[in-house]
Amino acid sequence: MLTSTTALAIGTSAGTLTVTAVSALLMGALGAYTLLHHKQVFAWMKKIRRSDEANAELDKLDGWLADLYKAQCRRAKKPSLNEDFEDISEIGNMIKGVADHLDSLRNELVQVVERVEEYLDTALPELGTEVKQVPAQEHRALLVKAMRQEAARSELARSLITAQQKIRLLRRA
Repeated sequence: MLTSTTALAIGTSAGTLTVTAVSALLMGALGAYTLLHHKQVFAWMKKIRRSDEANAELDKLDGWLADLYKAQCRRAKKPSLNEDFEDISEIGNMIKGVADHLDSLRNELVQVVERVEEYLDTALPELGTEVKQVPAQEHRALLVKAMRQEAARSELARSLITAQQKIRLLRRA
């Protein structure tokens, strides 16, 4: 026969077993929830890191576009010679180097590079150091070339603004 102490011992061990089983189940559920939560947090952090890296590239490019915009603004309504275009040529070459690597901005950057090359092609010829009287025909030709240069500069400015707007859109996305 079972004595009351034995019955109490069996009941206590059954209760302890039940508490232990319920506790283990709760800990397992809590562990699974924690694992799921950490997985979501790490995915979010990875997304943020990718976004930060992409923004760093966009920041560098945006800086180049801003420098190019300032450089072409300095030349507004001023006929320029080849040596006046050194900074524009340098920045244009840097943009050309990264244009093929950025799929999201490729079209805008290619257009900027084309506009830079068109602008550089409008450089006025060197007239020489001596002061001479320029014939009317040559003077008109130089005026036409200067007007083409200004038109090319304004087209470059438009393409720069378009590229900078696209960068702002990409940053928001």
